[in-house]
Amino acid sequence: MGFTPFTVVAGPNASGKSNLFDALKLLSDLSHTDLKNAFRNQRGEARELFTQFSNGEYASQMSFYVEMLLDKEIRDSWGGESILKYTRLKYSLIISRKKNNDGIDELYIKEERLEPFRHQKDPWVKENMPNNTKDFWRPKVKTGKRGKPYIYTEQRNDIPTIKLPQDGKRGGKETNANIISRTVLSGIDDVNFPHAFAAREEMKNWNFLQLNPNDLREPTKKQIGMSDRITHSGENIAAALFRLKSKDGYVLKEISRKLNNLLPNLTEVDVLDDIANNQYVIRVKSNDGKIFSSRVLSEGTLRLLTLCIFLFDDTHKNLLCYEEPENGIHPFRIQFLTKLLNDLSVDFVDKCNPLRQILVNTHSPVLVREIIKWKNDERVSIWFSQLSTLITQHNTKNVKINTTKIIPVVKDTSPEQLKIKFPNLDLSESDLRLTVTTVKRYLETTDLEQNNMPT
Repeated sequence: MGFTPFTVVAGPNASGKSNLFDALKLLSDLSHTDLKNAFRNQRGEARELFTQFSNGEYASQMSFYVEMLLDKEIRDSWGGESILKYTRLKYSLIISRKKNNDGIDELYIKEERLEPFRHQKDPWVKENMPNNTKDFWRPKVKTGKRGKPYIYTEQRNDIPTIKLPQDGKRGGKETNANIISRTVLSGIDDVNFPHAFAAREEMKNWNFLQLNPNDLREPTKKQIGMSDRITHSGENIAAALFRLKSKDGYVLKEISRKLNNLLPNLTEVDVLDDIANNQYVIRVKSNDGKIFSSRVLSEGTLRLLTLCIFLFDDTHKNLLCYEEPENGIHPFRIQFLTKLLNDLSVDFVDKCNPLRQILVNTHSPVLVREIIKWKNDERVSIWFSQLSTLITQHNTKNVKINTTKIIPVVKDTSPEQLKIKFPNLDLSESDLRLTVTTVKRYLETTDLEQNNMPT
């Protein structure tokens, strides 16, 4: 399943849209911390993150598979630099759950693998990149094609052994999977293993926005350990804006112009170094000359301002996951929101674009209606999320499980073309005929039913 630079996953509440984000968040945490802490950061207990069967039992393992496009130039914290031979990689991971001698569940790495895509076996590039810039984003490999994966697992005396070969050299590392408490990928912190390090940094820097209006309104206190990067909840927005202002004062004019296009009553954005109170404060000027601090701005204004800052912040790259971005935004402004989100995704035509991908989930028919207008933009895609029941075997017994099915929504693609485009997806006839109009109508019906439910 290949997502485009700007991907919208639509579906009613409780259809499993958030499960996709949860899985990506767990994978991101596993790229830089140990198993216990990564699982502790998720919703519920570790066991509850595994598939639950209809008989109340839980699965003994979970698996992940993700494809990535990486910047070809990388740099580590010690100043080491390297250029990647392959920028398209695929990473897979299997985590098992089993009881220790005390009867307590423990987590183990069963299998881990990182390998490059062979160019002729990479349909995503063909679907998403124009021919005239394809070699820039995914350089040609002229000589010395990679034989072994960058990380792979072998069974040795029935014990999984994870190997980490040295890129282009002899040597490397290998580890007994049963004795490690974290992924091999998470332990790579320099460019001695450039492709594995680049994959780790990519996943580590995935951003999951859940903007909190209280955090957005607060000035940033200047103190030891202060960060000038916007957090998932919107903290440090003033410090981030001050960093951009200090680097290039003109960027405030660009942000002001962008916000003014979205909200015509606001003409200027600024950030002040409030020395007396030892903090940075955002101020916005309206078209009647009045000046307001971030403390009194509406939630919708602050959300749009945050995205404007991301747009002009060159430190913001990688994947941005945004749950229900329509929250706090007036329906009339949704069209401006979708335009801004699209601007935040990479355009492979422009080689100067930073590598950015936007993944949004929504149950808003208004947002879906706006996305329909982008149907001729190959960078934009809509997928529909729905729950389905699957019969499978567990301990030799047939059991039911609820699964989330995410189906590509037809634009102007015939069912036959869709099968060619997504050969690995299990799509029924009704799936293949799922259109944008159908999704919009379904969401409107669902919202209507929910609004008419007795309270």
